[in-house]
Amino acid sequence: MKTYSISEAAAHFNMTPHTLRYYDKEGLLPSIERTPSGKRVFKPSDMEALRIIECLKASGMPIKEIKHFIEWCSEGDSTLQRRYDMFLERKASVEAQMEELRRTMEVIDHKCHYYKTALEKSTEMVHHS
Repeated sequence: MKTYSISEAAAHFNMTPHTLRYYDKEGLLPSIERTPSGKRVFKPSDMEALRIIECLKASGMPIKEIKHFIEWCSEGDSTLQRRYDMFLERKASVEAQMEELRRTMEVIDHKCHYYKTALEKSTEMVHHS
């Protein structure tokens, strides 16, 4: 089984080893094993857990709530409904963010067109007729 050092795991997710140490300290990586000298060893299952943590973080979920999710996972099947509901909430949140970004892109597209046209005519007056 392939394992990763903290530096390799951090590089894989484009983060710093400090961030991984923080996640570990906050209880987000409860299954991390250590070598006899105390170095963290990341297994494929830990890498998958990190992928989910990064996904949740990117969706705007605070570390405290991610920790609840990790705790629910360790509690087993009795928390399946809570975990499912949490992902439904994340999905709705991300969909709302995407809609907001779509509206933002419409404004940006409009302004790009506006300035491209003005540049082609060397004046903004082209839009004031």
